[in-house]
Amino acid sequence: MPDDLSVADFTSGMQKLMSGHSQLDARIKIVFEDGSVIFIDGKSIPHAVSNYDGEADVTLWMSLRTLNRLYRRELNPATAAMTGKIRLEGNLLAAMKLETVLRPFA
Repeated sequence: MPDDLSVADFTSGMQKLMSGHSQLDARIKIVFEDGSVIFIDGKSIPHAVSNYDGEADVTLWMSLRTLNRLYRRELNPATAAMTGKIRLEGNLLAAMKLETVLRPFA
């Protein structure tokens, strides 16, 4: 889709969003089919968002298309996980914290 955001767009947006948050207290990694990564370090002060791979509390594997659909609220995160569009490894509660932080901003 022409209005889809890139990994760089999401990384930049997350950097701005996370700079004002202190509630995440988790390290979350999103891995895409091409191997690119968004790493959210919600344990560092201030929070950091980068494209560097790091050890995470939870790792989410998904396509960039799926992330765009989640962002546009065309897809529910729970449905995406149950249907295999998101594969999750690690602490489910950490993933749920990310959804809570992002919900008011989507």
